[in-house]
Amino acid sequence: MPELPEVETVKRTLSALIINKQIEDVVITLPRIIQRPDDVEEFRSELQGQTFESVERRGKFLRFILSDSVMVSHLRMEGRYGVFEKGEPVDKHTHVRFVFTDGSELRYTDVRQFGTMHIFEKGTEFEHLPLSQLGPEPLEESFTVEVLRSKLGSTRAIKTLLLDQTKLVGLGNIYVDEALFLAGIHPAVPAHDLTQENTEALYKAIKTTLQGAVDAGGSSVKSYVNGQGEMGMFQQQLRVYGRKNEACRECEDVIERFVLGGRGTHICPSCQPMQKQVRV
Repeated sequence: MPELPEVETVKRTLSALIINKQIEDVVITLPRIIQRPDDVEEFRSELQGQTFESVERRGKFLRFILSDSVMVSHLRMEGRYGVFEKGEPVDKHTHVRFVFTDGSELRYTDVRQFGTMHIFEKGTEFEHLPLSQLGPEPLEESFTVEVLRSKLGSTRAIKTLLLDQTKLVGLGNIYVDEALFLAGIHPAVPAHDLTQENTEALYKAIKTTLQGAVDAGGSSVKSYVNGQGEMGMFQQQLRVYGRKNEACRECEDVIERFVLGGRGTHICPSCQPMQKQVRV
């Protein structure tokens, strides 16, 4: 699933491709992707004639700002957007096509078919799901050590808590594993057991990991590409995620993989010992 760095990269690339383009028509071949309104013809007619003004991001969601509306889109597992010229073959997994007046198209392709799209009146999108209950943005200045600390009052494993988008947005399996490694924290430690020192280390690790991934254009560990069809490069810097049985880049111990809360989890047992965290 694309996480904050990947969605941020898609946002940036699409911003260079679709701004000021006017929608002539919308072709929908998989109606269930359209979550709001529940009538696909209403979705289609509402967008006709509108122009893309900007592309923004909130957590793992894209916000397409149009003349009168905002379209909120979640890519889920394998959703992707791309801009195509008139007449280019349409992939069989393309489910929504925004046809522009200049003949080009913004196409949404989704092999797993889990993606979603919602339309809201401009300025109201944050009052409703799926955006209304999201936690703070980890790369904004308003996210501080104190804010992170306020989210940790839970017996849940720290990894499970960090995956909860109502606590903190944008982190998924890849970057939680990477940030916890960088902070030297075992993923299974209860969140409320983290010391102030642990919390400060985790805060720094989250920002460092996410900013590094944004700078590298995200991680292409499965099917992710940006809005221009290009792969991200952060996968070359991954320290633990996807490196089961490989040597740790720090201590040369063997990277281990286990399941925590239903999610595949990667650690270095030497760099992230469970007993390192002691509640104070």
